[in-house]
Amino acid sequence: MASRDAQGSGREETVDEQADRKWNDLLQELRVMQTGTQLIAGFLLTLPFQSKFDELDTYQRTLYLVIVLVALLTTALVVTPIAVHRRISGRHVKQRLVRVAELFVAGVLSGIGLLLVGISMFVFDVVLGRTAGIVVGVPLLVVVLLLLVGVPERMLRHSS
Repeated sequence: MASRDAQGSGREETVDEQADRKWNDLLQELRVMQTGTQLIAGFLLTLPFQSKFDELDTYQRTLYLVIVLVALLTTALVVTPIAVHRRISGRHVKQRLVRVAELFVAGVLSGIGLLLVGISMFVFDVVLGRTAGIVVGVPLLVVVLLLLVGVPERMLRHSS
């Protein structure tokens, strides 16, 4: 019989129950991230069809294309755990699936952070100029890093 306290989690659950719970938690997180990422990617893909797009300079076009690539890669990352799950479902490897999916979620969060910074730099650059784009983008990058990396790390340190 499996231990009722899987890996010292403090919960009364088997290793399999813990994997099921973690997978369900990951699915909920992926659903939220998938919707936002796909909306951003879809919006970005419409920009070249706007009349003002021809007025962008080389830097703005390059930044735009980098943002599009990040959006598309983030979208691919967000659906990969689902594709993997579909392929390996029923093979009793959910613990491994959860570990791999957690890595993909970290990649998706990184992609979303980069999208936030890139989009803000792009919009401010187009509307107010290059300096404004950098002045907004750099501090926003610091804030995103603090929120996505610093806050979880601080919570981990203070939970012990």
